[in-house]
Amino acid sequence: MAKRTYPFYVVWKGKQPGIYTSWEEVRNQVHGYSGAVYKGFHSLEEAQKAFEDDFEKYIHQGSFNTSMDKNSDVPKSHIQPVVPSICVDASCEGNPGPMEYRGVYTDTKEEIFRVGPYPLGTNNIGEFLAIVHSLAWLKKKNLHMPIYSDSDTAISWVQHKKCKTNLERNSQTEELFQLIDRAIIWLEENPGPYDVRKWITHLWGENPADFGKK
Repeated sequence: MAKRTYPFYVVWKGKQPGIYTSWEEVRNQVHGYSGAVYKGFHSLEEAQKAFEDDFEKYIHQGSFNTSMDKNSDVPKSHIQPVVPSICVDASCEGNPGPMEYRGVYTDTKEEIFRVGPYPLGTNNIGEFLAIVHSLAWLKKKNLHMPIYSDSDTAISWVQHKKCKTNLERNSQTEELFQLIDRAIIWLEENPGPYDVRKWITHLWGENPADFGKK
């Protein structure tokens, strides 16, 4: 069905709407689905913005694919997060400030892991480490499920295998930076693809992994 490939795809309407990193995944979501709507994008940032937008904005752009009838529109509010899946979040009292992060099962909120607090960190670092921690945990358990984060920055860092933080590396942050170093090495040694998705707060409410400290 696809004439060219992209590094990222948005499926607005399919068996499971979301952002995907291969045409094979997209084909599984749209094949045989009446009214499927999907499109390829060149960057994760473009794909994430598109997924949160209404697909009608992209109808007249190239490589937009749909088999839908205009009368078969499904309200975007019907899109729900995939379960089973993992949600991650970080808590930082000040930014930078004391930071911890955790991962939970999306549907039950049962905590899978909780790390920290570290004396000085940022929310984005915490979410980056939580995503990588989840990826490593899934691989160790030989499990396959999506990981949700509400940090665009952390998701981008994972995809690019770089933690572009401005936090200073010093005696207060050295332990945290050692974790970052190990996370990057893990990503380089385990190239993916990763099923990391954006938690859409305005549709689904607060991330289940939220620490409730707001």
